Amino acid sequence: MSATVTRGVHHVGLTVPDLAETRQFFMESLGFEQVGDVPHYPAVFLSDSKTLITLWQAEDAKNSIAFDRKNNIGLHHFALIVEGYGALEALYNRLLNTKNVVIEFPPEPLGNSSARHMITSIPGGIRLEFISPEG
Repeated sequence: MSATVTRGVHHVGLTVPDLAETRQFFMESLGFEQVGDVPHYPAVFLSDSKTLITLWQAEDAKNSIAFDRKNNIGLHHFALIVEGYGALEALYNRLLNTKNVVIEFPPEPLGNSSARHMITSIPGGIRLEFISPEG
């Protein structure tokens, strides 16, 4: 096969223990807008105009098992682009004081590239990487 069949990511769907808290994180900390919902499921659909995130409420959040990136099969993390090193640093400083967000590591060089990145755990424990390709 010589040509790719796919054309990028349509959306990322995440099951979360607290739909309201995770929705609030994406909207208040990252500026996403809610573009839809399915109240009876329940689920919400959020967008930053480039990426669509679907959040699904875990049915039994108290008895769910948190993902262990070294031992479970599944989503290790997902990454969102941030425009510029300054924006990445500002986001890092904002997230330092955001409830139920854990910074795994602050902005640092991404390998030998000119990009910088950081990884956090968002409310619910899902790992989210932020990458600034350029300064």
